[in-house]
Amino acid sequence: MGRVESAYERLGHSTRQFECCDTDWKIEAGGIRTRAAVDAAVRTAADLESQLDAFDDASAVSRLNDEGAVTNEHVARIVRRGLEYHERTDGVFDVHQGRVEHDLKDFLKGASDAVPETFEAGTVSVRGDRVSASVPLDLNGLAKGYIVDRSAATLAGVGRCGFVSGGGDLSPPTGPVAIESPYGDDSPLKILDTDWNVATSGGYRRVRDGTDHIYDPTAARVGSRHESVTVVAERDCMEADALATTLAALPLPEARSLAEEWDGLEALVVHGGVFHRTDGFDSHVLDA
Repeated sequence: MGRVESAYERLGHSTRQFECCDTDWKIEAGGIRTRAAVDAAVRTAADLESQLDAFDDASAVSRLNDEGAVTNEHVARIVRRGLEYHERTDGVFDVHQGRVEHDLKDFLKGASDAVPETFEAGTVSVRGDRVSASVPLDLNGLAKGYIVDRSAATLAGVGRCGFVSGGGDLSPPTGPVAIESPYGDDSPLKILDTDWNVATSGGYRRVRDGTDHIYDPTAARVGSRHESVTVVAERDCMEADALATTLAALPLPEARSLAEEWDGLEALVVHGGVFHRTDGFDSHVLDA
């Protein structure tokens, strides 16, 4: 009986809420040794944030942007994926725009009154864990999803299930999850019931004078074209994060076309108060 009682003592449910990447995060797990697993996932998130925060002078991304090169396995993985999406989106998703990302964030924080207008080309190469770049890089469209993925991997274990939610990016949820309304009301747009990764983007979260954090370098344009974009992606949260950002930057016809053609992805685009879904999106909606 002692062993049985000890096993039951290790079963439970743990939740942690904390701040990471300038937004609110939640990690939740049920099963065996959840407290230790949740603590480890929180440490993973904090460690990766310290390496990937471009606004932290000590981070690996800051060293890359200041010195033109860095050796870091996480930065290398993210940059490889960013270059993949740059090619697959015809340049709409573009990691080369670190100066635009920095200047845009300064504007949104009120530290500058100038909206960036110049978009740069540059070169980036990855060899092993070594990344070299001729321009500052913007990895924000991938970093949060990557941190969610890595934290969720830390959380996983035999006899335990859980999820990581990071400011609109979510590893496969263990139950129904609401899509936040971009209109400031308490009614969710939809309730998702999915085992895919989820990300939501749009111009309603960080905005100043009608300008938000989304940009399209191919059109030299700053600002989301839609109220909200929610993506569910089979591959991982990094893909959901990147494609939600990309679709938010594209005009509606191009956004719908890209989402429909992308394998392992479904999307809901809210534009002008109208819901535009990919053909398979409702299969991820509760009671659709």
